[in-house]
Amino acid sequence: MSGHSKWSTIKRKKGAKDAQRSKSWSRLIREVTVAARLGGGDPDSNTRLRAAITAARAANMPLDNIEKAIKRGTGEMEGTIYEEIAYEGYGPGGVALMVETQTDNKNRTAADVRHVFTKYNGKLGGTGCVSYLFHRKGMIVLELGRCDLDTVMEAAIDNGAEDVVLEGDSVVVTTGMEDLHAVNIALQKAGLPVVSAELTMVPQTTVKVSGKEAESLLKLINGLDDLDDVASISANFDIDDQELAAINENL
Repeated sequence: MSGHSKWSTIKRKKGAKDAQRSKSWSRLIREVTVAARLGGGDPDSNTRLRAAITAARAANMPLDNIEKAIKRGTGEMEGTIYEEIAYEGYGPGGVALMVETQTDNKNRTAADVRHVFTKYNGKLGGTGCVSYLFHRKGMIVLELGRCDLDTVMEAAIDNGAEDVVLEGDSVVVTTGMEDLHAVNIALQKAGLPVVSAELTMVPQTTVKVSGKEAESLLKLINGLDDLDDVASISANFDIDDQELAAINENL
């Protein structure tokens, strides 16, 4: 799962800026709204909504914002209707990319995504060309400097987590879709500060990239992440931690 967890580390560092946090909240609100529209407003019976609420709370979003987003999704309040569209393709080095979007204008979104792929030496593919390489999982990220690894492993594994790994300065916990909420609550009850908790597409295998390919790949991913309609990006890459840090400094 290196590709996605390393990208999450980059996103966390980017998200330290107020503007990036505001953008993150906007995406989380969209996800809560879409999840409520598709599966109803009760998180106990709607796994996706429960995961969206977990992610929003992990990002310190006020409860009032979440409740309004749910009401917009269920039709109790007026709001924009978003359509979900997934784009699949390849980045430099043959890295598989899954780009999930939530949009009120699919023509605009398609043009924007295609432009970024072309600009950074990527190639869009057809539906299903890379999705088979990924599984949807829960992923929880914690800062290594603010928690004890043994405590994380004990709390996570005892409550149904599938894996706990170190990725740079982060501890990444992987769960099944249905177990994300329970594991997240268990970590919080153990006094462990969760940085993010979300459902995401985790790669089954990874492709090693380095040098110019790695730099171009990260520029491509960053370009996609800057698009307002992009909800999530998953990629099956692996980059050496030191090289990743050096590239990230220049992005």
